[in-house]
Amino acid sequence: MTTKVAVVGATGKLGRVVTAIVEESEEYELAAALDSRSELSEMLAGDVVVDVTVPGVSQGVVEFALAHGRNVLIGTSGWSNERITALRRTLGDAPETGVVVIPNFSLGSVLATSFAALAARFFDSIEVIEAHSASKVDSPSGTAVRTAELMQAARAAQGPVSAPHSDQRARGQQVASIPVHSLRLNGIVAKQDVVFGGTGEVLTISHETISSTAYESGIRVALAAAVSARGVIVGLDQVLDLDAASGRAASDAAGASATEGAGAADAGAADAAGSGGAVPEAAPENVSGQAASATSVTP
Repeated sequence: MTTKVAVVGATGKLGRVVTAIVEESEEYELAAALDSRSELSEMLAGDVVVDVTVPGVSQGVVEFALAHGRNVLIGTSGWSNERITALRRTLGDAPETGVVVIPNFSLGSVLATSFAALAARFFDSIEVIEAHSASKVDSPSGTAVRTAELMQAARAAQGPVSAPHSDQRARGQQVASIPVHSLRLNGIVAKQDVVFGGTGEVLTISHETISSTAYESGIRVALAAAVSARGVIVGLDQVLDLDAASGRAASDAAGASATEGAGAADAGAADAAGSGGAVPEAAPENVSGQAASATSVTP
């Protein structure tokens, strides 16, 4: 049995990628493809609604879908903690409904964010530089905001990072106490550098999306999760259960290190991302371009 999918913002760059994935899959049927001329009621042809619109419209699209009992996959950036908290309250009255919020569908980007959260506990000086196409309307990007929030959460015991001269506009916007700098330039799809300053060293965790094809794997995983979701799931990292995977890896590494140390003292250590109004075209996070993505960690 196939799942019927309605794509809202289908003529935007990311919307076209989502639509193509749905049409090519044997698991899904494209029930509706809404653009700027469509009425929101058209989305009700789908069992699941994919929202890839713009930040100013996304909330109305999602509220309309939920009011009619549809699960939703949100691929539009701009969903703040406040919006998500309100979304959780809304779903409290509809326990059989679910929403999956994905700030970034790139697997490499999500892994880079996870790496950054892991490193954040060990540095007090951290800044984020994110760059996107000049057509991206919101800044900082949803990915940068989520990265900053996850890093600060990971270092809750240490408190806020050191951000000198933060009153100067050129020092960027503070998100969860971490300075974030946004670039909007022609020729860029999406790039983010998280820079950690330490004593006598600098660590940079960098990811660049080169093409919108980088989102395809993440879209497939997130769409599958949205079909059966209950409540609110935020981030591809949660869909992939990266926190649990990191915990298992750390546990395995610790066990291996202990075993090695017991066997040979000199062996050394192992080395171990509302209503029925018209819908604008999609202009979401990280879209455009030409062949995947690249992630690097530079010490």
